[in-house]
Amino acid sequence: MLIIDVKDSDSIDRALKVYKRKFIKTGTLKELRRRKEFVKPSVRRRAEMLKAAYKLKNYGGI
Repeated sequence: MLIIDVKDSDSIDRALKVYKRKFIKTGTLKELRRRKEFVKPSVRRRAEMLKAAYKLKNYGGI
């Protein structure tokens, strides 16, 4: 649960901005999307290997 401290002088827009920033920073939405469906460990490993090969090929391993 995210807790946002809002002062009397702060506007609703400012509080929403802080909330959204905290929400993104905690990675809640990313975690929900990841847990939406089960991915077999072998498929996950294969995706990691393909991603690593792509990075090595295009970015030269930096």
